[in-house]
Amino acid sequence: MPQHVRNMPVCRDCDGFATAAVTTGGRNRDGSRPTLRVTCQACHGTGRALSRPALRVPAGR
Repeated sequence: MPQHVRNMPVCRDCDGFATAAVTTGGRNRDGSRPTLRVTCQACHGTGRALSRPALRVPAGR
């Protein structure tokens, strides 16, 4: 289980588990299963929520 740095928000999409191994369904000649490593698209594989710059809207009359 990943250890999170204090005060760093965890990614909402992957809950901190940024990389997963997915089997393709087939088997190799030696009997093992081929896997693909898939990373979270929201956090780009870091497991942490990226801070986005605040949107500035001009206000006034």
